[in-house]
Amino acid sequence: MSEELGKIEKPEVYAFKAKRKIYLVPLVNPWEDGPEEYQEKFQRYWGQVNEQLDKLELKLGKVNRIYHEGIFTQGEEGIKATDTLNKRSGEIAKLRCEQEAVFEVVEDMALTGESMDWERCLAVDFYTEKAAMQVYELYMEALRKRWEKIAHQIDTTLQEGEAGLLFIRERHGVQFPQDIEVFTISPPALDEIHRWFRDRAQQQQSSSAE
Repeated sequence: MSEELGKIEKPEVYAFKAKRKIYLVPLVNPWEDGPEEYQEKFQRYWGQVNEQLDKLELKLGKVNRIYHEGIFTQGEEGIKATDTLNKRSGEIAKLRCEQEAVFEVVEDMALTGESMDWERCLAVDFYTEKAAMQVYELYMEALRKRWEKIAHQIDTTLQEGEAGLLFIRERHGVQFPQDIEVFTISPPALDEIHRWFRDRAQQQQSSSAE
């Protein structure tokens, strides 16, 4: 079950506090040397994420555990790796760990590597549709196992009444256990970034057609 931030009524707050919770933050990644317009939206997005997360913690409880897509180490090493991958999510993770949250490993390196390898294969031009479909099926199977592993890691580490903070791509396939309430943080700047990419794609298509 996924809840929208801002629509949690007071009677429900007390019930949620006793449950396992995930505060889900869609990963928006940095674009080195990207356009200034994107850089502004990127910074605004992460600022809004931090504000909404602060409010959510006040209502439902502090973050106890942190999970981050693409990170394969825990504790201090995990925080350092996160900071290298995405400085803004790394800053948020580090702040919560300073407040006694625990950085957990949520990924399996072999499964992640396999899904990435098949994804690279899909980028090539195939001579036959059959070969393309076989590679796609292998990619989807590796991805399914990856999402299952993430769900399992969260289920086995997140304790009763705790809140976990998960940084993960928007179009993930993680199926959370039924007893975990999921609160997705979705600031206004996320829609701005989506629109910006759509407009940019349309402009590029128009330029190509001309």
